[in-house]
Amino acid sequence: MLDPLLNLVSWLIPIFLLAIFILPQSVRILREYERAVVFRLGKLLGTKGPGLIFLIPIVDRMVKMDLRVVTIDVARQEVMTSDNVPVTVDAVVYFRIVEPEAAVIRVENYLKATSLISQTTLRSVLGQAELDELLSKRDKINVTLQEIIDRQTDPWGIKVTAVEVKDVALPDGMKRAMARQAETERERRAKIISAEGEYQAAEKLVQAAAMIAEEPIALQLRFLQTMREISNEHNTTTFLPLPLDIFSPFLKSASDMKSRPAKPLADESRAAGGESK
Repeated sequence: MLDPLLNLVSWLIPIFLLAIFILPQSVRILREYERAVVFRLGKLLGTKGPGLIFLIPIVDRMVKMDLRVVTIDVARQEVMTSDNVPVTVDAVVYFRIVEPEAAVIRVENYLKATSLISQTTLRSVLGQAELDELLSKRDKINVTLQEIIDRQTDPWGIKVTAVEVKDVALPDGMKRAMARQAETERERRAKIISAEGEYQAAEKLVQAAAMIAEEPIALQLRFLQTMREISNEHNTTTFLPLPLDIFSPFLKSASDMKSRPAKPLADESRAAGGESK
């Protein structure tokens, strides 16, 4: 009775130990965002997952790949723009794996490779741009960087979704020069606006003078309106209004004297000589 039981136990213990060591290597559970690239005896078998997958111990080898978006900080780069201005820039690259097999087979370390190619592309693209374009058209530069990096990493099964230039550090001397330029530009705009205001005011004054010339009573109304405004602001001021008709004879005589032709000097000297005789 005991011998068969001992034989059974002797068989079950090795099987149990083998199951403990083999099952973890043969059964794997992958999450929704994970994929397994399986090699059997060194040859590519394919991609498996997500969920429960089975592997042959010792024969199969699995490389787990994450399909979520990966973020890489591109280290600060010293760049000389096309207009010979030294700047220091850094960027962020967002990418994800779309072909796990290509990311395993065609490149040794896709993270390092993508980071290095992002650095070289950043220096190359920004070196062809001017400083004003780098500061004002950053969206366009980001799109250009994204297209170039995506085209270069496409054979690796990597999709670059976005590239963003984070910071552009300028030398202190360039910052002061740009501040002076901006101040000068603001002063120029202020002078132009002031000149345009003077021009428009002059046009309105010419139109008002033409209207007053047609209707002289408008000048009297304007005079009364001005008196009212001053009386509201300065209550202690006393006004003594005078009718404009009082000055009409004086103005008329002055205009007659100006319009009267002057006698020639020769006639005056001849008249003076005749009187002396």
